[in-house]
Amino acid sequence: MPKTIEARTYEEALAWLRDHGFDVTDAPGATVRVFLRKYNVSAAIQKGPDDTVKIFAYPGYLIGSEISKLVNRGYQQFLKTSKTEIPASADHLKALQTFSEELKEALSLPSLYNESLGTVSESYQYDRIENRDKAPVDRPKRPWEVAGKEAAVAAKKGRA
Repeated sequence: MPKTIEARTYEEALAWLRDHGFDVTDAPGATVRVFLRKYNVSAAIQKGPDDTVKIFAYPGYLIGSEISKLVNRGYQQFLKTSKTEIPASADHLKALQTFSEELKEALSLPSLYNESLGTVSESYQYDRIENRDKAPVDRPKRPWEVAGKEAAVAAKKGRA
């Protein structure tokens, strides 16, 4: 039987976050937006309509002073910022997962099963299915399409 989760107000969420060791910093130029930091991971939340809480910037590991985005390349996960991209280590992923779970608890958000198993990315890019999401006319030509039918026939004759 599913449990009902009582939503916290913006002020209640901020109090919970401060009580649980989060660094809460006011965003410059915004009175209803704050940056959260813990485990060298950061996110931003803002006050929504009816005193609700909305995530403004999703959790990301801090690289310098910039919140990185977790990107999955199929063989490795990377932390990407506007300036750099570095491979994500197990410590980075553990910090991200712990921060995300605590943030969900603070904001009274549900903790989904697949997210509880480990860190998830916003998008995934696998090397063998690259460009499959594009229309066929927008996809780059494959080597056998570039060589043409004549090369395929010649290669087939050479095998016989």
